[in-house]
Amino acid sequence: MTSRVEHTDVGAYALGLLDEDDRMAFETHLLGCPACRYELSDLAGVASVLSGIGPVEEPGPPSHDREGDVIDLLHRKKAADRRTRRGTFVIGMAAAVTLVAGGLTIGTQLGAGEAPQIAQGHSSHSGMNMGPAEQFYAEGQPREGKGVDGVTGGLVVESKGWGTHAALKLAGVKGPLECELVSVGKSGERRVMTGWSVPPAGYGVPGSPDPLYMHGGSATPLKDIDHFEVVTSAGKKLLTIAA
Repeated sequence: MTSRVEHTDVGAYALGLLDEDDRMAFETHLLGCPACRYELSDLAGVASVLSGIGPVEEPGPPSHDREGDVIDLLHRKKAADRRTRRGTFVIGMAAAVTLVAGGLTIGTQLGAGEAPQIAQGHSSHSGMNMGPAEQFYAEGQPREGKGVDGVTGGLVVESKGWGTHAALKLAGVKGPLECELVSVGKSGERRVMTGWSVPPAGYGVPGSPDPLYMHGGSATPLKDIDHFEVVTSAGKKLLTIAA
């Protein structure tokens, strides 16, 4: 049994890869860890992908004639190849689950339709640690917003089959606050694209210089959106970005 239970063990637990002692230890950990319970519920669909993969049956006892030996050898090679392919698939799925449990966003396409990406926050870092939201923002053409009380930021948007995808950059904001990115349609319809909490240290301020990057999505087509707003839970408008 390992000496301690990691939060990232949620991926291995969802796939049934933990041994008995570690499984029991992790289930005890789940009782006192809401974050892991939340991640586990999100991973239920991923784990179900493996439900159709059964154990590889071992070949029967070898025969004692030359023809039987050759056939037995071929059976063993086939079984070994199947085990290798299955092991590679399980390892790949475990890696994917670990990425999801670690907070990364993984985009999938089901059939011919597109699925919106999960909203995901990321405090800016350079180089290899750039998150998906920050990367999308950096590679796009930001639309600068108009802020209040020193708040600055912008938005990169793209039209999708399901609506509008956006990446937000936000700085100059101090917490604690609860905020939402909202799309405001030309008809006046308001749709929440994503929400988050600002810690007391804030983002893009002295002592906490990194801005916040967030993914979000709206079912309203981009052509039907008038502007975007970042608002607090108290209704204060922090940033306005024209569409």
